[in-house]
Amino acid sequence: MMKKEYLYRARTCLKHRLSAWNTGGEGVHSPYLFEWVRMVMSDSHAYYIWSNIETVRKNLLSDAAQIEFVDYGSGGSRDGEVSYRRICDIAKHSLKEKKYAQMMFRLVNWLGHQLREDERGLRVVELGTSLGITTAYLAGADRRDIVYTYEGCKAVAEKAKENWNALGMNNIECRVGRIDIESLERELSDLDLAFIDANHTYEATMAYFDVLANKFHEKSVLVIDDIHHSKEMERAWKNICADERVTSTIDLYQMGLVFFDKHYWKRNYRMRL
Repeated sequence: MMKKEYLYRARTCLKHRLSAWNTGGEGVHSPYLFEWVRMVMSDSHAYYIWSNIETVRKNLLSDAAQIEFVDYGSGGSRDGEVSYRRICDIAKHSLKEKKYAQMMFRLVNWLGHQLREDERGLRVVELGTSLGITTAYLAGADRRDIVYTYEGCKAVAEKAKENWNALGMNNIECRVGRIDIESLERELSDLDLAFIDANHTYEATMAYFDVLANKFHEKSVLVIDDIHHSKEMERAWKNICADERVTSTIDLYQMGLVFFDKHYWKRNYRMRL
């Protein structure tokens, strides 16, 4: 990381720490969102599959095997750059921190209780699979759910599939190749949850948001990773917060959550997980 980028992120992190609060729901005005904070952010229960997923994470962090890596996620001159990287290095820099990944599991679990009728599973999409750890958390809450995940690098996607097979997960569909907006428009519909962790540029993030927002219903939730990664990502986050389709948002610094439910008051919260 360049010194300029490091200083920028240090400033944004300090700003967030000074303005965010750790809450069990106090200060959240919407009763619906209060319940969400209490059941998803503040829940301390562990689930049986978490230890299995974390074992896979541990194995990835010690795997020194090299694979061909195609970078579609950073934008700019590096977009599409090909190199050889160790799996442990990819894991170190790309895997979502455990507490955030486990919050995503609780989010899927909570949405399932809110939306699932009879045998209906949730429809979840993830843009940016990486090695598949967060995908496993998204898919592990209920095997009736289906997770569509998009990964640009074929070798990384193949390793992710190995991880899901080891976990016995068969409710994940992985689509490999550069994420194409027209394909997303054509392939996706009636989404309950989406997680954006792909191309970290303003243009790509806004394009993903515009497509996904048209695939949501009122109870759907959008999660965007690395909202303070750069000035571009902060600009995208501010525009999304202001979008008329959005009601409330929660800024956790590492990621942002976007709600479309008209029962929620229009407000942007800053919280610590």
